[in-house]
Amino acid sequence: MPGTSRPSLLARIDFGRNETLLVLVILAFSAVTALVAPSFLSLPTLFDLLRNSIVMGIFAIGVLLVLISGGIDVSFTGIAVFSLYTTTLILTRLGVPVPWWAAFLLSIAIGTALGLVNALFIAGFGLPTLIVTLGTLSVIRGVLLTFVGSTLISNLPVGLKEFARLVMIRGTTAEGYFFSLPWAFAALVGVVAVTWVLLQYTTLGRSIFAIGGSPESARRIGIPVRAVQTFVYAYVGALAGLAGIIHASLARVANPFDLVGLEMSVIAAVVLGGARLAGGYGTITGTLLGVVLIVLVNTSLILLGIPSTWQMVVIGALILVGTGVPAWQARRTALRAG
Repeated sequence: MPGTSRPSLLARIDFGRNETLLVLVILAFSAVTALVAPSFLSLPTLFDLLRNSIVMGIFAIGVLLVLISGGIDVSFTGIAVFSLYTTTLILTRLGVPVPWWAAFLLSIAIGTALGLVNALFIAGFGLPTLIVTLGTLSVIRGVLLTFVGSTLISNLPVGLKEFARLVMIRGTTAEGYFFSLPWAFAALVGVVAVTWVLLQYTTLGRSIFAIGGSPESARRIGIPVRAVQTFVYAYVGALAGLAGIIHASLARVANPFDLVGLEMSVIAAVVLGGARLAGGYGTITGTLLGVVLIVLVNTSLILLGIPSTWQMVVIGALILVGTGVPAWQARRTALRAG
């Protein structure tokens, strides 16, 4: 209508959304890093960030589903290491060349089986998710190091070596610096797409949100809570198996001591992305932005010459801020409503 003015772009931005705040933090962090280390703004750094986001991103998508369902899983790194090492050991001892996708399927199957072990105790016996996954993490790593093997396998099967050489994008900058993006990045894109469709357009996805909101209410409206929980932990196990074998392929070594301690960074990324520890809410967009922030922090600290021990300090601080600010906002809103 005449005389009315459209709101500016800045006015239309919802600064209360977690995703918006994450974008602003990422931009601010990037700007500060670029001022101190100008080499940060380069194609090699960008592609390093994308490469470093692959495994963490796949882990984070799995953790997102668990948090939405009202649980918490800290065993996924143990499942990933067991899957990648066992797969590599089996294929190495067989001595029969198999394509990379067969190795991937084997690792995913092992991860799914271990995820079903979690589901047995959580969905079957109703035990607390944190206690169960802490226990299975310890058992899985103990079994791996005691009975399966604790020696690095550097001579990977031919299929995994071939997969590591598959490159989606490669090039050289004007200064002569090389950059590349492996096809493993397509696995992250596929996982994101499948999970997004699952959560947004399927009854199963809506059931996961409902269980996270209130398991008892979900039961009353006919949702098979145990079956849905079983799917969630099996799915997380499958993603852990996938992330594990990708990690081994890109690292070109099967190391039973890899990925230890990554749980905190992954959970931090998902929580910073807006997923509620109480369950019932979470977005893939927010989770991916959380992964970008965590990877950015780790990469930036290295570029700035800050000791790696400070990475955990920064990530811990981000967790406190990421969980504290939403809690403070919710309390403030509740007080206003009251």
